[in-house]
Amino acid sequence: MKNKKRTQLDIFNELLNRYSSLECCKQEIWSAYELITYTYKTGGKVLVAGNGGSAADSEHIVGEMMKSFLFNRKIANDHASKLENCYGEKGKNIASKLEGCLPTISLVSMNAISTAYCNDVDPLMSFAQLTYGLGEQKDLLWGISTSGNSENILNAIMVANAKGMKTLGLSGKSGGEMKDLCSKIILVPEEETFKIQELHLPIYHALCAMTEAYFFEEK
Repeated sequence: MKNKKRTQLDIFNELLNRYSSLECCKQEIWSAYELITYTYKTGGKVLVAGNGGSAADSEHIVGEMMKSFLFNRKIANDHASKLENCYGEKGKNIASKLEGCLPTISLVSMNAISTAYCNDVDPLMSFAQLTYGLGEQKDLLWGISTSGNSENILNAIMVANAKGMKTLGLSGKSGGEMKDLCSKIILVPEEETFKIQELHLPIYHALCAMTEAYFFEEK
């Protein structure tokens, strides 16, 4: 059931209560929330990329951002009215089933361009190429790497930085090379890959829910 009474702070505190080990990076998590929210407020979109389990996390994040998660998401009244005015009852029915979106793109899901680029140019530059082609200055690149040293993620972050985009990292305890490249980064207090990933999931769930609460909670 969608709960419209929870606030961003409620969701944040619940995360820390359930995962006490994340207390050490609570400021990083809140800063990431502010960065994501600022991106959407200023008309930007979020690009997400990762490898292996982090690729699945990238797709998961898009799933939470592009449709309702914890809150109802009514589309704008003027959009609903235009659909009804143009297409009558059919338009009204379409409008009633649409949900508000937080524009988010998973770079791992573009199989044709990715495999073509990997085959023709350089596998480690695929995410960088997609960032170069899709990213704009107002956008955010969210890179996920448990080691912080995934070369294809680092290349994409450098391209994003050069384009004036904001960059967010999600990594493990050391942060690797990524920690010095990102505008903001969250370093979870684990070193083994699967343990890092186990903490990444509740963090990005909370970030998605907090962002959704900011834009769609009925106040």
